Amino acid sequence: MLSETNEGVTFFQPVFAPVFAAPVGSHLLAEGRFNLDGFFIQKNRTGPYNGQLFKSTQIAQLDYIVNSRLTVVAGQSLVPFNTYNERLSEIWQQDFQDAPMLAGVGTRDSGTSVGTQLRGNAFANEHVHVNYVGWFSTRINKYSLNGTRAVGDRVEVFFPNKRIEIGTSFTRRLQGTQYKSVGVHFFWLPYRSPLQVRAEYAHNPHSQGYWIENSYRLSQWKGPDSFVGRIEPLFRFQQAFRNSVGPGDGLPKVDTKIADFGLDYHMPHDVRFNASYSRKFAQGADGNIWGLSMSYRFLFPAWREKKK
Repeated sequence: MLSETNEGVTFFQPVFAPVFAAPVGSHLLAEGRFNLDGFFIQKNRTGPYNGQLFKSTQIAQLDYIVNSRLTVVAGQSLVPFNTYNERLSEIWQQDFQDAPMLAGVGTRDSGTSVGTQLRGNAFANEHVHVNYVGWFSTRINKYSLNGTRAVGDRVEVFFPNKRIEIGTSFTRRLQGTQYKSVGVHFFWLPYRSPLQVRAEYAHNPHSQGYWIENSYRLSQWKGPDSFVGRIEPLFRFQQAFRNSVGPGDGLPKVDTKIADFGLDYHMPHDVRFNASYSRKFAQGADGNIWGLSMSYRFLFPAWREKKK
């Protein structure tokens, strides 16, 4: 359940997002992720709430694990541009309930692709891992599938001894107005510290920007299950630059900066409470954004494992 007050306008958004992963033999994996969510906004800031429900399919794919170096993916998948869309967009993984402003760059129009991906590990030793994704998407908007004709790739270099990952992404839209987007991401999870640092930069023909996010769970205070150890302060700073008029790229129409402050409280049984405050700085659109959310993640086997 999400609630937000943006410049005096309040809305509620209940979300139900089931995910399944079902192995089929030793080489096949079927995956699915669906969203059923509502959007209810207060009329005239003081009146009743009006809204509607939406449903969508985000993942409906089949993975064929050829070997440790290659997995072939077919179906509807999340666009693997930078990291937020594919790794951090699930409501139980988001530090903040609002995605960064740049989340739509390289993933437009819907954040999903319908086609084929080739992904895996190109090289690995004890000092460095090199991972890759190459993908092609076709144009479709029916049968709950949503894809734009596009092509792209992502290459990641991970240093396990430092727990640092650096990656680059590329997307080229091949339908309608053709254009390309490029991105860079950085992750750091230092040893012996609950600190997490994530950052992305993205650029398209009309705009560019970046975001950097830090979180630090206070688990070193008597363990992660203590009252203080369940607290996780958050901070994110993001900035978007408008280079030229470019409708439909998902970024603000003017240069915008946002400072986000948040607090996650990790309760037992995978229940998490989040509170946040954001200050937006933009020409003619300065404002405050207040957010509250609660998420509950539960797991269960779809069927019993066969005894050998």
